[in-house]
Parts: sequence; C-alpha cells; structure tokens
Amino acid sequence: MSDIQAILASARTGVMTRDDMRLLLSIEEREQLDALFAAAYAVKQEFVGKTAYYRGIVEFSNICRKDCYYCGIRRSKPDVERFMMKEEEILKGARWAHENNFGSVVLQSGERSDPYFVDFVEDMLRKIKALSDGKLGITLSLGEQSPETYRRWFEAGAHRYLLRIETSNRELYAKMHPPDHDYNARVQCLYDIRDAGYQVGTGVMIGLPLQTIDHLVDDIEFFREMDIDMVGMGPFIVSDNTPVAELVEDTEALHSRNFILALKMISVVRLQLKDVNIAATTALQALKPLGREMGLKAGANIIMPNVSETIYRKNYQLYNNKPCIDEDSGLCSDCLERRIVGIDEEIGYGEWGDSPHFRKRNQNFKLES
Repeated sequence: MSDIQAILASARTGVMTRDDMRLLLSIEEREQLDALFAAAYAVKQEFVGKTAYYRGIVEFSNICRKDCYYCGIRRSKPDVERFMMKEEEILKGARWAHENNFGSVVLQSGERSDPYFVDFVEDMLRKIKALSDGKLGITLSLGEQSPETYRRWFEAGAHRYLLRIETSNRELYAKMHPPDHDYNARVQCLYDIRDAGYQVGTGVMIGLPLQTIDHLVDDIEFFREMDIDMVGMGPFIVSDNTPVAELVEDTEALHSRNFILALKMISVVRLQLKDVNIAATTALQALKPLGREMGLKAGANIIMPNVSETIYRKNYQLYNNKPCIDEDSGLCSDCLERRIVGIDEEIGYGEWGDSPHFRKRNQNFKLES
C-alpha cells in the first residue's frame, strides 16, 4: 500500500498529522487526485450525506470600511460604483428564495459597523423571519462587529455567521492587509460569534501569492482548534487594480493551479473535520464552468446561488470574471439543479441544512450542562 493510500485509509476514522495533510495537498498525479477526491466523498457521505443545501445569497451592499489588498470592493478601489440595496429589494430576494423552497438565505455585504447599518440589518432580519413565517434559515457574512451587535442580530433571527480569516498565518495576514487591520481582533470576533449562539463559519483564500502548503496546513489546524462548524473557502482569483494583483506574474497559470489546490483543500478539510459544512464557492465556477459541482464531488455540501437583483451584481465583484452576474435567479437555479442532479446528488429543498458538527457539539454541551 502506498503512503497516499495508507493516509486515505486511516483518515476515514482518524485525525491526520501535519505531514499527512502536507502530502495530500502536494499530490499532482491524476490517479492520486482521484483517490483523494473519492476518499473525501466517502467521508462526506458517511458524516453529512449526499445532500447539497442551498443558501440563496443576497449581496446587498458593496460599501466597505476595510481596505484589504486583494479585494475587488476594497475601500480605496477607485473604479467601483458603490451601492446599498433598498429594503424592498432585499426582501424580494429573500421572498424569492422562500417561495422556491431554498430553505436558507445569506445576507452579505462589505464591512460596516455604523449604527445605521446595524439597525438596518436587525430590521431586515426580523422582516425576513416574518415574511417566511420563521421558515427561512439566515446566515450572515457582514464582517467584524461588536459582541453586542452579534447578539442583537442573533436575537433578531440569524443563526449562522461566516467570518473568513482569509489566512491563519499572522505574517501572511499582515502582508495582505493594511496595518490597521488587526488579526487578533478578527480571531476574537470568531469567539464573540460563538458566544452569541451562532453556528460559526470561517475560511481562507487558497493560492494567495506568498502562501505555502504549510500555511494551508496551518489553516486546517486553525479550523480544528477553533472547533469551526462550517467552512467557506475558495481559490484566490485576481482582482484588477489591487496591490496583490501586482504580485502575480502569470494570472492564467496561477488560476489553473489554484483551482486544483482548492479542490484538494476541500477534500483534506473534509477528511480532517468530517462533519462540518463546506461550501462549494462561486469562485470555483469562475475558474471552471462545472467548478461548484466538482467541489461537491471533492467533499463540499453547500451551494450558494445568487438571488440578488441583477442590476447590482456587476458592482459586487470581489474578483475578476465572477459568473452569473447577468442571469436572473430562476435561470441560475434551474441550471444548477440539473447539474447537481446530474452528479447523483440530492438538493435539500426546504431544509436549513445546519452543520452536523454544530448539532453534535450543542447536544454535548446540553448534556454536560
């Protein structure tokens, strides 16, 4: 039995070492890649099933106080037309998701923490709960906030929160962000999110310039040590006119490498963490037309179709060539359904699709308390 086969066999029931993960993230041969994806898919079937859960995403504002060096809506990027959707436009997206039996929505925007924004989100949460009679699950991805704000939004109806760390390596984090972006503050927010009662999600960009395989292994260890419930991560894709874009010499080669690396990362996270939710992100589709489906086959179980108003989508591009910016929600949903069923997956219509890891941990907590 080869080293790869031995690692994959033991990973089904155990925890991998750093050397194991480093080796799996480094493989390149097609036969070994297929074996990795198959092993991860088997673990996915055992621990979370073959159901893909929808999160209808509403990207309701690209106004951001952050200035991350890689981001297409960073504060100082001059060529971005800023917007904030009106209340009725946000509710329209949520209503469409509910009427089409999505089960859950995601509210995502640039990072803001001013009182108007906090109040606005709280009001939206209550109205989304009301229009769906409490049936729509709600995930937030709204960045760093105060503990009080997290509590207010949780009490208003949100129950999952995604705050990507982007990289768990402090030195790399410092190179990808301005000096006023505090790594420790971002990690503390993850603790605050958990304390407020949410299912906690985080994630990283895969294939950043200056990033190494060891950094990615660190990221997986970070997820495990933080006891994360859900992971949203995708390949790094260049956004023009950003500082990080200047570090990339061959964009096409980088994106080709990052796509495979992202699939490997999904598989290794699935093998290591077993029962967490993992998203097959839109960034995968930006690099390959069937990228999200390939993510599902590599071990992911969450899909986030865009249900935002199409007139705003072109202005919410965190990276180049974001797909589906001019297709309405119905067309995207019909196409996606055919493709998911075509790979022998089921769609969890009408279900929140909560993280099995969260349910298990919450049950243990209740038993102990």
